[in-house]
Amino acid sequence: MLTLARKLKKDDAGKAGRSSATSDSAHRVSIRDRLLTKEVADLEANLPSTCKASFPDENKLHHFQLSVSPDEGYYQSGKFQFEVDVPEAYNMVPPKVRCLTRIWHPNITENGEICLSLLREHSIDGTGWAPTRTLKDVVWGLNSLFTDLLNFDDPLNIDAAEHHLRDKCWDGSPTQCPRCACSSTPPGPS
Repeated sequence: MLTLARKLKKDDAGKAGRSSATSDSAHRVSIRDRLLTKEVADLEANLPSTCKASFPDENKLHHFQLSVSPDEGYYQSGKFQFEVDVPEAYNMVPPKVRCLTRIWHPNITENGEICLSLLREHSIDGTGWAPTRTLKDVVWGLNSLFTDLLNFDDPLNIDAAEHHLRDKCWDGSPTQCPRCACSSTPPGPS
């Protein structure tokens, strides 16, 4: 995973010996990639115990998957996969995040769209993306969607929120309610 960090050091050492007439545009590393090198190291050191990040290509830190396995709340014992793509304009714009696991959640649509204020480029209340935010904030925010940021009052998936309000014994799973053996099954994913 730190292959990119070694490449950056090698490029920096090579630039010192190169003449100014030599074009180094082919050797330039984007601001995004420089930021991600530091942020990924920080993320790995501060990853919540319920999360695991995996990089399909260790040379592309701008694309990774996150697995969240909540250990409390409605979604306890579930395993939810997210895909994170960091655009070239990062850190001026937020990463693009999509939930790959089909889930019946008030803040995640069945298509994987996510309602999390820090993923918004612009926000009326000022809680949206800011250049001071990092991947660590994104991961902690996604993790919190299953606990303290679970919001039934301002849902993106209205049907899931209404189902919860209508059937308080439903635990969030798309199967039979385990708490009271009722036969409530949400109309969403199976």
